[in-house]
Amino acid sequence: MATETLQSQVALFDKCRNFTAAREVQAAGLYPYFKAISESDDTDVVIEGKKRLMLGSNNYLGLTHHPKVLEAAAKALHRYGSGCTGSRFLNGSLDLHERLEAALAEFLGKEACIVFSTGYGANLGLISGLLGRNETVYLDKLDHACIVDGAKLAFGETQRFNHADMAHLSRLLDRNTSGKGTMIVVDGIYSMEGDIADIPELVRIARKYGAALAVDDAHALGVLGPRGEGTGAHFGMQADVDIIAGTFSKSLASVGGFLAADESVIHFLKHHSRPFIFTASLPPANTAGVLAALEVMQLEPERRDALWVNAKRLQNGFRSLGFEIGPTQSPIVPVLVGPLETTFRFWRRLFDEGVFTNPVCPPAVPANQCRLRTSVMATHSDQQIDFALEAFGRIGKELGVI
Repeated sequence: MATETLQSQVALFDKCRNFTAAREVQAAGLYPYFKAISESDDTDVVIEGKKRLMLGSNNYLGLTHHPKVLEAAAKALHRYGSGCTGSRFLNGSLDLHERLEAALAEFLGKEACIVFSTGYGANLGLISGLLGRNETVYLDKLDHACIVDGAKLAFGETQRFNHADMAHLSRLLDRNTSGKGTMIVVDGIYSMEGDIADIPELVRIARKYGAALAVDDAHALGVLGPRGEGTGAHFGMQADVDIIAGTFSKSLASVGGFLAADESVIHFLKHHSRPFIFTASLPPANTAGVLAALEVMQLEPERRDALWVNAKRLQNGFRSLGFEIGPTQSPIVPVLVGPLETTFRFWRRLFDEGVFTNPVCPPAVPANQCRLRTSVMATHSDQQIDFALEAFGRIGKELGVI
């Protein structure tokens, strides 16, 4: 009670006491977040004691339960222990980290690579580490939050161009007469829309203005490209992308992130990127798991083929039912609903029917463009996808979405 009284006198906490929106949704039984998974079997999960079809995971290739990945992680756990207890800069570097960096650099066709503890940290470290005073970074307005936050941490200036609007980007670059360093950073696949960045035009603009081009391939690694190398490779222009960022928490079935580029860039970041220098290094089991997943991804290309078959089945199914799914070109398939309350009700009905999706609302999207974000895995069966489509169609009609 005394602590409560004390806190009530602290103005800083006023915003916390006045934040009631989430509690109101919880009271209505529509709160969709922080649903604890008690068991997972690839495409199915158990939540609140009931098995549900997972249609909201970024586990694109279905590798989180692959026996080679699990075996590699278990062996590393027993050989190196549960954690590194220090940063890469000091006592936290393992030979596993160096093997992973070398393997990724070779796979992506770059001279060198640096591994971070999260994909979020990789983009924080990229932009804040490279962008100095009087230098400018240009961001697509739909870039992921970690890219935006990396720009906020940097000492340079940030300019944002309308999503996929190359003419707007060019106009902004035209106005820059500082003569200082510039960088363009985009998502390879946009996480809420599912569309693919126009790499050929971005490369042309970057070369015209002498800007570095960085592409965050978080959702593209393992998905796009002849061997899953990402967006640049998808367009046959991997060598023209200066810096490739990515994460291990999607196709590579673990956690962590990386940057791949010329050796001089990576060497500089190793000594100037604060999110790299001051963060404990990626645990051994995760690192070994990523190495194994990268190997499986190359040895089993049929997984990527199956992923695209499933993506087309889901996209075509939604469209045939009358849903609006926007410009998606990927396994990310957003179902546009509109109002927030309808979106939450739609989510709840699907959840009760045994289908798990991700409701997306402001600030991630505009207030009138709330959606249910779905994504497929290579390991989803036709029957599972059809089960989800049937539930979507029936509930969508009941709620007036279609």
